[in-house]
Amino acid sequence: MVETVVVVMVILIIAAIAIPNLVHGKMRANEAAAVASIKTVNTAEALFINAYPEVGYSSSLANLGSNGSSCEKPTSTSACLIMDETLTSGVKSGYLFEITGDGNKPTSGYTVTATPESNMSGRCAVSSSQNGDVRFSTPGAALTGGRSLGGSGGCDL
Repeated sequence: MVETVVVVMVILIIAAIAIPNLVHGKMRANEAAAVASIKTVNTAEALFINAYPEVGYSSSLANLGSNGSSCEKPTSTSACLIMDETLTSGVKSGYLFEITGDGNKPTSGYTVTATPESNMSGRCAVSSSQNGDVRFSTPGAALTGGRSLGGSGGCDL
């Protein structure tokens, strides 16, 4: 009986050590996936503005994807530049993605943001714009106050 209690206690101690590390590793993987997705959107936006200069940058993730079309004849509302339907839906790897245009016609600037769905999916919000710089910030904080990719701090990969 005592041996069984000791074995259970050892298993619980190992679990108490391992589970936080697993959660932290998953959060870091989600953050890295968010950065990769932001870079994918930046590339698609560069292709979009070259293909549709009369529209400018896309103000919609759906427009960068197939948007329900067969992609036989891409248009500005279904450019077929991002074939990842999960990303173009706006939710991927525990992050919410959104593009905001500058409001001009044609759109001459955009900001793409990725914010964690919960505090378990990531610690950092990621953003970028037409200049291609990827920035990190604490969710809810002003994105302009974030750090660029490659700096030091809690949100950098």
